[in-house]
Amino acid sequence: MKKSPKTFYTRTYGCQMNELDTEVMSGMLLRRGLRPVEDEESADLLIFNTCSIRDLAERKVMGKLGQLGRQKRPNRIIGVTGCMANAKKDRLLQKMPHVDFVLGTNNLHDLDVVLDELLHTGLKTVHTDETFTQELNYIGANRKDPYRGFVSIIRGCDKYCTYCVVPYTRGPEVSRPMNHILEECRNLVAAGYKEITLLGQNVNSYGNDRPTWNSRFHDLLYELDKIMEGGRIRFLTSHPVDITRELMEAIRDLPSLCEHVHFPLQAGSSRVLRKMHRIYTKEEYLDKVAALRSLVPGVELGTDMIVGFPTETEEEFEETMEAMRLVRYATAFLYTYSPRRGTPAMRWADDVPLEVKEARHKRLLSLHQEISAELMGAMLGSEVEVLVERKNRDGTHLKGLTRCWRNVIFEGPDALIGSLQKVRLHSFSHNTFIGERQTPLRQVS
Repeated sequence: MKKSPKTFYTRTYGCQMNELDTEVMSGMLLRRGLRPVEDEESADLLIFNTCSIRDLAERKVMGKLGQLGRQKRPNRIIGVTGCMANAKKDRLLQKMPHVDFVLGTNNLHDLDVVLDELLHTGLKTVHTDETFTQELNYIGANRKDPYRGFVSIIRGCDKYCTYCVVPYTRGPEVSRPMNHILEECRNLVAAGYKEITLLGQNVNSYGNDRPTWNSRFHDLLYELDKIMEGGRIRFLTSHPVDITRELMEAIRDLPSLCEHVHFPLQAGSSRVLRKMHRIYTKEEYLDKVAALRSLVPGVELGTDMIVGFPTETEEEFEETMEAMRLVRYATAFLYTYSPRRGTPAMRWADDVPLEVKEARHKRLLSLHQEISAELMGAMLGSEVEVLVERKNRDGTHLKGLTRCWRNVIFEGPDALIGSLQKVRLHSFSHNTFIGERQTPLRQVS
């Protein structure tokens, strides 16, 4: 029988949604009287909140679990949560018999019950429902960042891209009631938060699963803008099919909305996009980019790109390169394709050799870095709004983020941490601007 734990350690793999889920679980454990620790060696309870989007993420978790299995700590409790829990289910306990419980993304609210059952019976548990039915206690989340907070507005995905496990690990889309979101955001603003990032696998779909609400994503944004008190709102992630003119106009018109949209293209070839089941052509995507830039001058775009998708030819990869040149993304997350168990693409031969994938990835990354440097150079001399978050690594400068997701460092007193400042940019190094503080904007009360 396991002893009741007194300390806990969490490690998060993957996306911002997983980071928020970990904060929610951490809050639950604090209310049980457990104390968080910074290293796994001193923890009685270890929770690994996992990701299945990339093969590398799964291999990291399995390697860590294998390492823990070789240690002799019979009273330590080990739990695996998140997307990998849904993807592997009972197979996790079969491969890693020292793991004590497995909780899927739709079962995190069961954490207290699972721990109670484990302590009273000693039986290992697997909870992996396919649909999200019970809202988590987001108000009670133990948030790590005192100025920037994540807020979930919709969970799951209905798009079924052929390479993606998310519809299978997080289930169908479930929108969160608007009044719950507004209440949480009011609490964050009252606590001094200056930036809120709205999260969802596809935030643009907010409300589509609840037609009787008669509320869509842009409606939510207009309500949130009323309570932000000079703060900032971001959102992740947008599916190009669901971005509407009303959303574009909200980005243009609402002072709180940052002028940065993560707008994943994934591939520059319409044939590859069709094989990915992205539900749009390259031309349709570029038309929406043009409309967004026409309505919101100065908007910056981010993207995800996958190279080496099954059957991708060299000519089709060149279309992706050309799309990068045309759109000139400010931020880009670039990946080589890896097959994921349970997805339609798993049935297809992974026929682009690894060395070709890696060469294409390197070329695309190099192009993006070149474009990024040009965009940053064009910003020199301009004044930007920076949310000051902390001191930089060497302790000589303050560091923060612009509205368009740019890192900035500048000299200033520690008292500015947690405030919005105006900074004139005079140089940059790698992906970080260096600037000089101008007239202060707004202070955190």
